[in-house]
Amino acid sequence: MGREHWKKIWVGSAGNMVEWFDWFVYASFATYFAAAFFPGDNPTAQLMNTAGIFAVGFFMRPVGGWLLGRYGDRKGRKAALTLTVTLMSASAILIAAAPTYAVAGYGGAVVLLIARMLQGLSVGGEYAASATYLTEATDPRKRGFASSFQYVSMTVGQIIGLALQILLQRTMSDAALHSWGWRLPFIVGALGAAVVFYLRRTMLESELYEAESHERDAHSPAADRGTLTALWRYRREAGLVIALTMGGTLAYYTYTTYLTKYLSNSAGLSKDTATLVSFFALIIFACIQPAAGALSDRIGRRPLLITFGVCATFLTVPIMTLLQHVDSFWPAFGLALFALVMITPYTALSAVVKAELFPTGVRALGVALPYAIANSLFGGTAEYVALWFKDAGHESGFYWYVAGCAAVSLVVYAAMRETRDVDLGRLDRDDASTGAPRSVPAS
Repeated sequence: MGREHWKKIWVGSAGNMVEWFDWFVYASFATYFAAAFFPGDNPTAQLMNTAGIFAVGFFMRPVGGWLLGRYGDRKGRKAALTLTVTLMSASAILIAAAPTYAVAGYGGAVVLLIARMLQGLSVGGEYAASATYLTEATDPRKRGFASSFQYVSMTVGQIIGLALQILLQRTMSDAALHSWGWRLPFIVGALGAAVVFYLRRTMLESELYEAESHERDAHSPAADRGTLTALWRYRREAGLVIALTMGGTLAYYTYTTYLTKYLSNSAGLSKDTATLVSFFALIIFACIQPAAGALSDRIGRRPLLITFGVCATFLTVPIMTLLQHVDSFWPAFGLALFALVMITPYTALSAVVKAELFPTGVRALGVALPYAIANSLFGGTAEYVALWFKDAGHESGFYWYVAGCAAVSLVVYAAMRETRDVDLGRLDRDDASTGAPRSVPAS
């Protein structure tokens, strides 16, 4: 893989990293700012309120997936990636400046809600734009490896957020963190977005997108790129994206964004220890993504997805049960790392498998909208559902819920066709010549 390809991977991933830093610090710092916006003496209820707003951001993802997916298919991957990071920067500034309950009553919570809605719009388009760009801009024989950097960048964003949290915990008093220190990560996120905005303004467009656009414009100036009508012709593939995503995204958010709260709120570990567990486990998790992506380039996507499905179905309940009873760093770290290794066969391939299902003219929308729907229903609500089960006194019900969703996705993985050797250019030619849905080649 040449220098130019590495540059494309870096530029495409850098923005994703900042996007997910902003997205993640909301979840990781919620334990510090929940009481500032929702007064009361029940910490679980306060976290449920902030988790509810967190989930609202996910429900905006389908809207963002539709609008920005359409924009990315019609105006280009570069244009969509630049717009998403602009929206994320604006939302980070809003959260950093949001007034507390003591200053503006529930007005601060309203500002928080608006900011989360903007973040939902942004991330709803970012995932697809990044996935399509990374898939299109690399050697077809290394698409799995290149696309795995999407979750590398997402995880690095989380790691940076956790590192900042650890730094603030070590340098600020607990009272200061609860009072105003929680605002600092959002200021950092806004500054980082400004840097990425510049990088994306100077990035190169995907050659595959440009070639497809020129061919379509020459033969059909009124081509319906990025429209719901065009996506409807690929409704089978869109349904497949929803089904294969539900178990993976729920497991991912369970063992990343929710894990720190789970260890402190359920297992009883200190916030400092819980943060360190997530921090070191995520570093290793990020490092193994490219290896799994490269392996899929050699043996195919399905074997790895099936491995994830089997493990998540049968091991989620034991892992979560054991995590609830840990009382120190090392047992918690070992279990957390095992869980993250378990979901790696899904996360490393998530972007490339979805992108390989659609032709270029509808690829961004085809990935964005169904993925956003699945993420809204399962990933975005993971934390809220977990806390709801806990508040109701049946916390183990959440473990079975995660395992059940993984089982549904496992059935899909076992039944779907292999996508590794799909010729993305051929998909464009088939789409242009027939205008009809086509099947992914059999393995």
